[in-house]
Amino acid sequence: MNFRILIMTAAMAATAGTVWAKLPPAKVDPAQAEAKAKAEAAQKQKDADELGKAQDRAAANYRKNKGVKASPAGMAAKKK
Repeated sequence: MNFRILIMTAAMAATAGTVWAKLPPAKVDPAQAEAKAKAEAAQKQKDADELGKAQDRAAANYRKNKGVKASPAGMAAKKK
C-alpha cells in the first residue's frame, strides 16, 4: 500500500512541471499591436481630458458655493 502511494506521489511530482509550464507567447501582428497602442493612447488622452473637465467643474462649484470670487489665475496675477 505504501509503495503505491510512493509511486503515485512521484508520478504526480514529475507531471506537475508540465502542468504549470508557461505557454509560449502568442505571435502578435505588428500592425495590430500598433493599432492597439494607438487606441490605448487615444483612450488615455480622452480620460485625461474628461478628468480635467471634471476637476474644473468641481472647482467652479466650490467657488460658487463658498463665495470665492477670484480665480486661481487672477490670484497669481495679483501676487506679481
